[in-house]
Order: sequence, then structure tokens, then C-alpha cells
Amino acid sequence: MQRISVVGTTGSGKTTLARQICQRLAIPHVELDALHWEPNWTEVPDEVMRDRVSQALSGNRWVVDGNLNNDERNIVWSKADTVVWLDYSLPVIMSRIIWRTFWRVVTKENVCNGNRETWKTTFSRDSIILWALQTYGKRRREYPILLQKPEYAHLEVLCMRSPKSTQDWLSSL
Repeated sequence: MQRISVVGTTGSGKTTLARQICQRLAIPHVELDALHWEPNWTEVPDEVMRDRVSQALSGNRWVVDGNLNNDERNIVWSKADTVVWLDYSLPVIMSRIIWRTFWRVVTKENVCNGNRETWKTTFSRDSIILWALQTYGKRRREYPILLQKPEYAHLEVLCMRSPKSTQDWLSSL
């Protein structure tokens, strides 16, 4: 485990787990959201994102977290040796995303590159809570299929079904 990709539905705890892994293993952390979002929640062009991901993963050891489009996934998973998939139940995801969003709005926590969650976006079509609901089923269906592809046969896949199993695994590192 030298090059680890942490994936899962929005709100599953990818970034938190990636930070914990990198602390335990003393390896760099790459947060895809920080590469993807510019100030004012402006998305970078696909080509810029591909370049940023390739550059960020040029080292021999890293932990990267985030959900990936096809181009990013090909870059990350072709270089990774391990995928940790946080495959938690919908009630776990929703309780986490609601609490996290509330906390970020109230404390005005910087999410990435100066961006913050607000009450306005929380109750809009751009809501991260709504996004988690809309993408939950898709992620649970697509990851098992993607992880069976021949080009990813080299990956060790760790499917974590509960926060407790994740913490037990993390404690074993």
C-alpha cells in the first residue's frame, strides 16, 4: 500500500480517511476537490484537471481521495495499488452529510480554495445533500463493475461497509 485511492459516495468520509491514512503511513495526501474547484466554486477545464492529477500523483507514494470521472479514474487507478471503497448505507451517508454541511455552514469552514458551503446552496438545486442523494445509488452500482475491469486487476480492493470496519482496518495499519 503505497499508492491508495479512497472512493465512495459524497459524505462517506473519503477526505477524513485519506488524511488518517497519510498520517499513519507518512505519505502525501492529494484531495481531488482541491484540484477540481477554483475560487467561487468554478470547475477547472477537463484538460487542466487531468494535468493536475497527473502531476499530483507523480511521486511513488500517496493517498488520493475523491470520486473520479473516467479520465481521472484511468490516471489514478492505473497508478494506484490499492482502492479503499467506503460503501456505507444511505442512513450513514445522510447523517454524515447533513451534520457536515450544517457544521461547515455555521462555522464558515473553508472547504477548498476559499470556497464555503452556505445556507443558500444547502437549500438549492446545487445542494451537496441533494447531490449525495442523487448519486448514492449510481456509485453503489458502478464501483463493483468498474473494479472488475481487466485494466484494474492489479488493484487490491478494500470494501468498507461500515465506519467501524473502516476504523478497525485503519487501526491495523
